Amino acid sequence: MIKQEEYFSTGIDDFDLQIIKILNEDGRTPFAQIAERLDVSAGMIRQRYYSLVERGILQVVAITHPSRMGFTTMAHIGVKVDVSRLQEIADTIASFVEVIYLVLLTGSYDLHIEIVCRDKTHLLDFLTNKLHSVEGIKDTETFICMHIAKEVYTWTGYLDTNIGLEVSDN
Repeated sequence: MIKQEEYFSTGIDDFDLQIIKILNEDGRTPFAQIAERLDVSAGMIRQRYYSLVERGILQVVAITHPSRMGFTTMAHIGVKVDVSRLQEIADTIASFVEVIYLVLLTGSYDLHIEIVCRDKTHLLDFLTNKLHSVEGIKDTETFICMHIAKEVYTWTGYLDTNIGLEVSDN
């Protein structure tokens, strides 16, 4: 059996994870303050931070809340496409400003997108004049978000928990 630590090897150690957790609490925490909490030098924190950023593991950004900015309609859309043009269609849809999330899937849909619109009129305009004008789209199903029950921006994976995962090496 392969232990969880070996299976999820990412090049992140416990020290990196502690830095990430502190920045999850407040992404503006100064390196000196992180260093003080972890009993190391600010230079070490700076070096680790930039390494995490450079490797694409960590990104510190401002998080906005669309509904508080006047964008009251969020929707998820399952999209079936001509799979011979999947990447081309995905790239076109990704270019629309309303699209905030797009993934290629297995299953009933080829793409899943999340969009943010000002209101239902904007949503209707997006669906009829943008999305359905993309050549190669076969079918869509739109799910309007009624309430966000959970939204996580502080995910650290399972690296900081002992969830007892063991993965067979067969």
